[in-house]
Amino acid sequence: RLRDQKRDKIMLKIVEKREMEKELGKILAKQSFRFDSPQEETVKNIVRRVAAEGDRALLEYTEQFDRQSLSVADLTVPKKEIEAAYKKVDKNFQTALSKAIVNIVAYHKKQRPDEWFETLPHDVVLGQRLIPLEKVGVYVPGGRAAYPSSVLMGVIPAIVAGVKEIYVVTPPPVKPEVLVAAAEAGATGVFRLGGAQAIAALAFGTETIPKVDKIVGPGNAYVTLAKKLVFGQVGIDSLAGPSNVLIIADRDAEPEFMAADLLSQVEHDPDSFAVLVTDSAKVAEGTKKEVE
Repeated sequence: RLRDQKRDKIMLKIVEKREMEKELGKILAKQSFRFDSPQEETVKNIVRRVAAEGDRALLEYTEQFDRQSLSVADLTVPKKEIEAAYKKVDKNFQTALSKAIVNIVAYHKKQRPDEWFETLPHDVVLGQRLIPLEKVGVYVPGGRAAYPSSVLMGVIPAIVAGVKEIYVVTPPPVKPEVLVAAAEAGATGVFRLGGAQAIAALAFGTETIPKVDKIVGPGNAYVTLAKKLVFGQVGIDSLAGPSNVLIIADRDAEPEFMAADLLSQVEHDPDSFAVLVTDSAKVAEGTKKEVE
């Protein structure tokens, strides 16, 4: 199950069992991303420029990579644009969003550890005190699709932890679903900014973008490399690699579910792949039909 990168369309390729190992080898060979790749030098230059030039570099990179000509004022998404976004999303989305927020808040409240102190002989005091970070930046991917789920998964844990300021950065044009999710989750502000330049801006601060204590959220190879480079200057969540999935299905598997799992995976990136392995021709053909 691959993505046709030339046309940026979804395609499903069915191969017989004897060809499966060969086809899987071809797929894995395409996963050539390495942290010592030429991409890293590109990201280093971006990070250096943003740290040195601030907003000016952000605007140039936004025009170069996102093909969006913005002014400094455009970097900040105004309150009226967020309010207008509510009119662009349907009620079902807002209902699902509200339910998701309740569930995610409840989950992270259970994760939150308690402070404790204990006095031992000889006036020895042991304990744990939890102090929330002041500012956190949440990177939300954009471009190909809207990812309000990334907003919730980044903003809500910070809210529960007691972080005072939480800023969302996402590439322009910003999807209304992302703006509504940011508002409902409780983000302090949203910036029209993506790629390695967004990570650098959050790490070092610019005239417009505040310097934060930690950066979280998924992104492409350039975003991941930028997070690697600024780690130490700022905290990060993790270095996430390529996102892929392998599904092994028997003859009782539902083609609709298989297709949904495959499609939800490869929406992440043109280089992502999803593989369905099954000995059932019915499941294979049914899944292909659902995908198409």
